[in-house]
Amino acid sequence: MIRVEGLTKDYGARLAVDHLTFHAEKGEILGFLGPNGAGKTTTMRILSGYMPPTSGKVSIAGFDVVEQSLDVRKRVGYLPETVPLYQDMTVFEYLKFMGNLRNVDDIDDRVEDVLEMVHMEERIDSYISSLSKGMRQRVGLAQALIHNPDVLILDEPTIGLDPVQIIEVRNLIKELGKEHTILLSTHILSEAQQICNRVLIINKGKIVAEDTPQRLQQHLVGVQRFALQVTGDGEGIADLVAKVPGVKQVQAIRDGQIEFETQPGYDSRPQVARAVIEANYDLLELRAISMSLEDIFLELTREDE
Repeated sequence: MIRVEGLTKDYGARLAVDHLTFHAEKGEILGFLGPNGAGKTTTMRILSGYMPPTSGKVSIAGFDVVEQSLDVRKRVGYLPETVPLYQDMTVFEYLKFMGNLRNVDDIDDRVEDVLEMVHMEERIDSYISSLSKGMRQRVGLAQALIHNPDVLILDEPTIGLDPVQIIEVRNLIKELGKEHTILLSTHILSEAQQICNRVLIINKGKIVAEDTPQRLQQHLVGVQRFALQVTGDGEGIADLVAKVPGVKQVQAIRDGQIEFETQPGYDSRPQVARAVIEANYDLLELRAISMSLEDIFLELTREDE
C-alpha cells in the first residue's frame, strides 16, 4: 500500500528527509518514531500529498504522490497533529462538509457511522467550539475516516486525550489496522509497542532502525540483563554473583535485589542460581529484563560526544 524509495526533502541549508526507503502493507500498522525535528511530520505531509518531495519516489495504493496526487488523496486519510477544525460548525456539519468535499455517497449515513466508530454519537449536534481537546481530536480522526481510505496517516492521534479515551483510540486503531494500512506517528513509545506490527525509528532524516518491537529488543541489546532477588537483606549476594563466569556487571537495587549483565549470547542464569542456592540464600526470583522500546529509542537517537 505504501512504497517509499529514496525519499528526500531539502529545505536549502537543511536536509529534513535523507533518502528514506520503507514500505507498509495492507493490514499493517507501522509505527513512525523519532525525536522532534527528525523528519517525521515532513515525511507524512509528503505521503498525504500536502507537499512535494525534493527527490525520490512515493506511491500510495499504486499511485504516485506527485504525478497522481488526486488519486492518492482519495485513498489517504490524514490526521495532522493540530487538527484544522471550523469552530462555528457542529460536529455533524463539519463532517458532512468534509465528506462532500470528497464526494462521499450517502454522506448523512456515513457521518453517523464514523461518529459511532470514534464514540461521539451523542455529540453529533455539538458545536466544535464547545468540545474539549480530546473530543476535537476524535472529530479529527472521524474526518480522516469519512471517505473510508485505504491508508491512514495519523500524527500523534492520542495527544490530549484522557486515559480512557487513549485506550478507546488505541483499540480503534487496532481494529482499523485489520482492513487499512496505518502509518502512526507517536511520542508515546509504549503505545507503539502495544499496537504496531513494525516500528520505524528515524533520526536526522534517516532511518536508524526498522523491525518489530520484539526483534528490536532482541537484536539491539549487546548484553543480556537479569534481575535477581533473595530473602532478607541479601548481604554479599552482589559479590557472589559477580564471581560467576560470564557475568559482566552487577548492580544492587535494594535489600536482597540485584540486577546483572552477562556477555553477549551467554546465559549465566543456571550458574548464578546454583551459586546462590549453594551459598544458602533463599532464591525468590531470577528473570530476564526486556529492553523497552523507550530504551531502544534513546539508544538509537542519542547524541554521541
